[in-house]
Amino acid sequence: MTTTAARYLYLARHGEATADESALTANGRRQAGLLGERLRSSPLSAIHHGPLPRATQTARLIGDRLPGVPLHACEPAGDYIPYVPGRDELPDEPSAAYADGMIEFIARFPAREREQGPALAQAALDRFTGPVEGDEPRHELVVTHNFLIGWLVRAAVDAPRWRWLGLNFGNAALTVIRYAPDRPASVVFSNDMGHLPAELRWTGFPAGLRM
Repeated sequence: MTTTAARYLYLARHGEATADESALTANGRRQAGLLGERLRSSPLSAIHHGPLPRATQTARLIGDRLPGVPLHACEPAGDYIPYVPGRDELPDEPSAAYADGMIEFIARFPAREREQGPALAQAALDRFTGPVEGDEPRHELVVTHNFLIGWLVRAAVDAPRWRWLGLNFGNAALTVIRYAPDRPASVVFSNDMGHLPAELRWTGFPAGLRM
């Protein structure tokens, strides 16, 4: 009989990137280093990360603080549109303008990200979620991008597939999801920036709402 144990999936958005997204800024490097310091006491067995420079560099800076924890680059941890909803899936309340705006927002992204994204999103669910075989809990970190974190949180709470839209996660913020063998997935905490000083916290909202 195969036994299963809990998986603890740690999710972190990459650190702040330069305007051309080719590297981390000085703030982004600080964010990554501070997240690595926070994770020193966590029993991580692996760090997975997307292939783009901002995720790769963040993962390496975290890994520098976690000797012996291997890094793995993989496409499912990358940056893409995880699901393209039809207009009829989006609510008209409180405003139809919101739904129309979301459709326009998605359309701005390259066709490749929209067309290949759903398959990659399913691969991410298959690879990173659910209980694990064996008797020992597994703790893994995925350094990725805003959309994938929103997609995985959405799945954990069994929200509609379009609901990854509108979920914002700060640079180097930490989210943890627990997948136990005998119960639904649970979000332990989300978008936690407690390891970052106020000036390094980012929420996607105006500067006055950074904390």
